[in-house]
Amino acid sequence: MPSNIHTLPEDCVSAILSFTSPADASMFCSVSSSLRSPALSDLLWLSFLPSDYPDLLSRAVTPLVFSSKRDLFFALSSRPLLIDGGSKSFQLDKSSGKKSYIISATELSLTQGNDPVSWNWTPVPESRFSVVAHLRTASRLEIKYEIRTGILTPNILYGAYLIMKVSDGAYGLDSAASEVTVEVGDMVKKGKAYLSERDERKKKMEKLFYGNRREMMRGSSAKEENEKYTSRREDGWLEIELGEFYSGEEDQDVKMGVREVGYQLKAGLIVEGIHIRPKP
Repeated sequence: MPSNIHTLPEDCVSAILSFTSPADASMFCSVSSSLRSPALSDLLWLSFLPSDYPDLLSRAVTPLVFSSKRDLFFALSSRPLLIDGGSKSFQLDKSSGKKSYIISATELSLTQGNDPVSWNWTPVPESRFSVVAHLRTASRLEIKYEIRTGILTPNILYGAYLIMKVSDGAYGLDSAASEVTVEVGDMVKKGKAYLSERDERKKKMEKLFYGNRREMMRGSSAKEENEKYTSRREDGWLEIELGEFYSGEEDQDVKMGVREVGYQLKAGLIVEGIHIRPKP
């Protein structure tokens, strides 16, 4: 029985390397000349691609051109692939091959989303999608989405994040905490979130207009340490975590969303979509 991996047939070496990761396979190409061929083989890189990749490619807005399964993997991991008429974005993690999706605002359920008085659907140059949702004015806000875990990488902890911006002249978005939820089967995880950047000057202005309503709401809510605030993304947008869930083995519905608990008049929220990605 061979005791050295270099003496094994190339297909066997590729099969062994498939138990590593895309990052490891790329390293083998550069550190070992004898492993270079199996580390570049279609057999190996096919194991790192999701099993439904042909279906994903068939739904691409712009067809991908690739010469090998390795080229395809890096095409899917180096930049997002627009699918389903441009309403979703798909990408693989470069180091692990795990799936992530960004769902356009056009696919989300928005309270009065079809009412032009409440929402304006408009293109913005910095968005990956053709249009985003701009809240003009509303006294009630709720954003919801459902996804099936079967389209995700199984047995992975995922996070769901609302991708957003706040326009100049926005008001009422963080005068009271909103409720964020993620629901899988009978399990419901809830939290509190403020849909605005933590700008001290703006806080003072809102306190002038809305008095101590925010402090009263905080006093009646659960632990303040569980409150969530927006953070800046690499692409320039803001995001706020809605919650996390485990993808598991079975195909299940995951419901996620954000809603304002009160009925404060508000405007200026710009929604690009929801990012569903593996957590570190």
